[in-house]
Amino acid sequence: MIRIIPSGAILGATIEGIDLSEPINDDIFSMVLQALGEHGVVHFPRQSLTPTALRDFSSRFGGLQTGLSDKLCAPGVPEVSVLSNIIRNGQPIGLNDAGQDWHTDMSYNQIVGFANVLHAIEVPRRDGRALGNTCFANMRAAYDDLPSDIKARFKDATATHDFNKFWENMRSRPGSLRAPLTPEQRAKRPPAEHPLFLTHPISGKKVLYCNPGYAIRINGLSNTESEALLTYLTEHQLQSKYQYTHVWNEGDVLMWDHIGTLHNAIPDYEPHEHRLIQRCQVMADRVFEPDFLPPSLRKQAVASRATPKR
Repeated sequence: MIRIIPSGAILGATIEGIDLSEPINDDIFSMVLQALGEHGVVHFPRQSLTPTALRDFSSRFGGLQTGLSDKLCAPGVPEVSVLSNIIRNGQPIGLNDAGQDWHTDMSYNQIVGFANVLHAIEVPRRDGRALGNTCFANMRAAYDDLPSDIKARFKDATATHDFNKFWENMRSRPGSLRAPLTPEQRAKRPPAEHPLFLTHPISGKKVLYCNPGYAIRINGLSNTESEALLTYLTEHQLQSKYQYTHVWNEGDVLMWDHIGTLHNAIPDYEPHEHRLIQRCQVMADRVFEPDFLPPSLRKQAVASRATPKR
């Protein structure tokens, strides 16, 4: 029997009774999509997936981004990135994403990210305690709590997001093995502009779509005004009341909604405390299309958009 168990926090739910190594039918797909829209972060415990199975499950929700380098992907499956701090024969076996700080994956794309799907293979532990927790922040709640004058003044505003900001921040960290992006890599991921306030395609609710990892300016403002607003929004959205933390276990599959959340992986483990995770990044190339949502979710999203603002 499939059960959806809310975390009781501002985000998060556990979904039990689904084997993600097998193809999911339309009813289960609809159930997962609805849970993702409602809870923002969903957790499938005790899963055993090949990279191909992870790719196939993830691809039900949209197109998948491929890695910048084959060396950072599962062999033969470029849609599955490897996140790891493990060094073998002097070479990293994946991308060490520790210490990225708060961000939203793929906001730098013209087509933004919809969801992340991660499968934990090795979880670092110390004295029996799991390390490398992932924290999340609820951007629907953050938008709801913004002052009414901010919502009104910037209801049509856009922000510019740049992948290179994030990459250079990571390169500057002690021990980083990242090289600067090549001109060809920069050209693949140029800056992109997106609404400051997005309407979520599943819930129909407004969310604050501006993250400190990639957002570099609020368009239409002077540099001083833009920096001040970005600072204000960052402080606002990272208040503890909006946050939820997932504690990893081996076999976890964790899926989260990029549009309505920020996330931050905590780098509290040492190089000898190994972390190995496989990941698919789902793009929002389908979720904004009305025909993508099952009829019940389509009606829910439309009804939410039509709800009068108080």
